[in-house]
Amino acid sequence: MIEIVTYRKEWPDEFKLLGAQLRKELGGRALAIHHIGSTAVPGLVAKDVIDAQITVASLDESILTDLLAAGFTKVRATKDHCPPGMTLPDEDLAKLMINGSGRRSHIHIRVEGRFNQRYPLLCRDYLRTHQSVADAYGRVKQELAKYFPDNVDAYYDIKDPVFDVLMSGARDWETITDWTPPQTDA
Repeated sequence: MIEIVTYRKEWPDEFKLLGAQLRKELGGRALAIHHIGSTAVPGLVAKDVIDAQITVASLDESILTDLLAAGFTKVRATKDHCPPGMTLPDEDLAKLMINGSGRRSHIHIRVEGRFNQRYPLLCRDYLRTHQSVADAYGRVKQELAKYFPDNVDAYYDIKDPVFDVLMSGARDWETITDWTPPQTDA
């Protein structure tokens, strides 16, 4: 079931605990660990799931082995959505996914410098600096969850293109501000 909740001030601290656990398990193999997704944007409504991104030099299966041994669960290789009008090689969208062991969390493992590694960081930073855009995006998510609470496919079939429109503004902002990916959060 898709449920969108109001922003919770606990989310940054919950990420810090998750980030510290990931850093402890991976050390320097994690080039960066970032809080991403809607729970990383103050004031934004979200699903009550902490999203973290681990940036790595390559999608090395040993990382998964170590995280599974530490209690993380449900591993899968997948790829991210390619925005319309873009032609990207599969490796720019490839990622590994794993779930946290306690607090509901999704951990995205992506390769440094690839399109899909930069995209969620740009999105997060853009939404953090553009409150009206974040509010509008939150409203879209609330309405979609209201109309499609039990239909994840329909929710994302509509949310992804809306997000692509939002990101066209973020890419303009990236150019204007000379945005670069931030240092690690954990």
